[in-house]
Amino acid sequence: MSPADTAVETAAVTIRVLDKDYQVACPVDERDALLNSARFLDSKMREIRENRKMVGTDRVAVMAALNIAHDLLQCESGKDGGPSAKTRLRSLQAKVEAAISRGRQLEL
Repeated sequence: MSPADTAVETAAVTIRVLDKDYQVACPVDERDALLNSARFLDSKMREIRENRKMVGTDRVAVMAALNIAHDLLQCESGKDGGPSAKTRLRSLQAKVEAAISRGRQLEL
């Protein structure tokens, strides 16, 4: 297999955050996820700017990044009141394996 066979097709995607456009290279199949992420970031930054009366975009971006990172780490560790991401994935994996097993039993 040549390197060209394993190349991921990318495209330039324009995202808008706090009324400023950014060009981002993105795998074609992840475009929608990137746009959703940009909308989420934009809303968090607007919320911080309005609630804390911050003016500097750099400061707003850092605060938004810290809040998002904190939320992610809380979710992954299970401290958000629910099971950790790892626990949820294991549960889903067990359910999928059970469904596959039932499907195989039906085939026999």
